[in-house]
Amino acid sequence: MKTFKLNNGVEIPAIGFGTWQIPEGEEAYQAVKEALAAGYTHIDTAAIYGNEKSVGKAIKDSGIDRNSLFITTKLWNTERGYDKTIAAFEQSLSDLQLDYLDLYLIHWPANETQFANWSDINADTWRAFEHLYQQGKIRAIGVSNFPKDYLAKLLESATIVPAVNQIEFHPGYLQEDTVALCQSNDILVQAWSPLGSGRILQDETLVALAKEKNTSVGQICIKFALSQGILPLPKSTNPDNIKRNLAIDDFELTASDIKTILELPEMGFSGSDPKKVAF
Repeated sequence: MKTFKLNNGVEIPAIGFGTWQIPEGEEAYQAVKEALAAGYTHIDTAAIYGNEKSVGKAIKDSGIDRNSLFITTKLWNTERGYDKTIAAFEQSLSDLQLDYLDLYLIHWPANETQFANWSDINADTWRAFEHLYQQGKIRAIGVSNFPKDYLAKLLESATIVPAVNQIEFHPGYLQEDTVALCQSNDILVQAWSPLGSGRILQDETLVALAKEKNTSVGQICIKFALSQGILPLPKSTNPDNIKRNLAIDDFELTASDIKTILELPEMGFSGSDPKKVAF
């Protein structure tokens, strides 16, 4: 597995296995078990997914050396603020049956729709993240779903620059301004829903390109994210697709192919605007 190097020197596997919308219990356990067996070493979950216990059990039962794995989870919105963040982190660590995390993310920023003091809330939460990092309990800290101006505001008070911003990114939804700010500050962009949660898999341009390359649209999307210096987090519960999402080395995207994808009209957006969400 190739890696990206985070801004603190930590290496992170270049493709992660996402677990959003995989229910707690046997389904989440088997999906992570299949992913680890297929060669994934980077697993991404979140407290709100409700599956941390199953993810942790699959990791433990795999018998894979913990130091060979990269595990991410996220702080949910109800637990923002310094003290609640510390407690939520300890609960996630317990549920995952881990001694440390590789990456911890603020799942969504407090936003101006819900809070007059949104920037203060984000700064206070980030201060707790910095404390946990300095205590050696997390190898890297970052954010998720932070648009350009929210991230810029956080950077004004942060003493540690986030290592990651995990955002919705896929053909047809590129968030260029946010990506540019991240990359200019050496913040790795991770792509959740890199396949548009299936919404873009029937796009004629992508289907034709996949046919030309003798591959799948999903594999095209994953390869495209990597071509932009962005780490994709594909999710699947199908064992064949889990394996297929790693099999991207037998075709190449030319500069012309990438230009075609970059010029696709907006499509596949989940509808979750971080500045307006009410959760």
